[in-house]
Amino acid sequence: MTRKLDIRAYNREAWDREVAGGSPWTIAVSPEEIARARRGEFSVLLTEQKPVPVEWFPRLPGLDVLCLAASGGQQAPILAAAGANVTVLDNSPRQLARDREVAEREGLNLTLVEGDMRDLSAFPAESFDLIFHPVSNVFVPDVRPVWKEAFRVLRHSGTLLSGFMNPVYYIFDLKKSEQGILEARHSAPYSDAESLSPAELEEYLQTGSPLEFGHTLTDQLGGQMDAGFHLIGLYEDYMPDSPLSKYHPVYIATRSLKP
Repeated sequence: MTRKLDIRAYNREAWDREVAGGSPWTIAVSPEEIARARRGEFSVLLTEQKPVPVEWFPRLPGLDVLCLAASGGQQAPILAAAGANVTVLDNSPRQLARDREVAEREGLNLTLVEGDMRDLSAFPAESFDLIFHPVSNVFVPDVRPVWKEAFRVLRHSGTLLSGFMNPVYYIFDLKKSEQGILEARHSAPYSDAESLSPAELEEYLQTGSPLEFGHTLTDQLGGQMDAGFHLIGLYEDYMPDSPLSKYHPVYIATRSLKP
């Protein structure tokens, strides 16, 4: 029988380990990048490679921004250096510490909150003008609460910028895909906790890697629209290390507005 897991607690510890292991998503931005952002020359990622188009951003100086499940000393300090009032919510204390380190090094003001991306009750309704939510809802089993909470805390005419995994990525056998072999095995939605056999799950947990969940486009795109958002922009991106990228984009990024 598969053991019962506290997904949030496990992934909190797993991401703390990612920081200790030097994951590329935990490496703080350089002073040079901060200096460029202060001049208005900033570039940030919702997905792995393609920078977010500049025209997707409202004018940043004075804007109230929530970096949602987006700590690690990367996007939040850049947006703050560009003039925004930035709050970061993340599940990993060590990822939040990365943002704190950059803020102290560069003299930036960041508000750091440890929490679950599906529960933004720490913030009143209509608290933010922009939510920046890079690929991270892959680490929660249910994504619709993320969209509902994002809609609640955004002001009217506010913008949600989000990145997420294309569900097709998770239909393939994980071990074989690591060997460059694409063999369809799993149905969507996908869950490391449920789609793997008990033995495979135990083996995976021994690696200490975060548990991942592949959500359907009905929940990713339809979930945003059902929450009340108007989708006005979309692009796709590739994962260089994935054999799937030879045939199909792995990531999707969206720009949505709260009317």
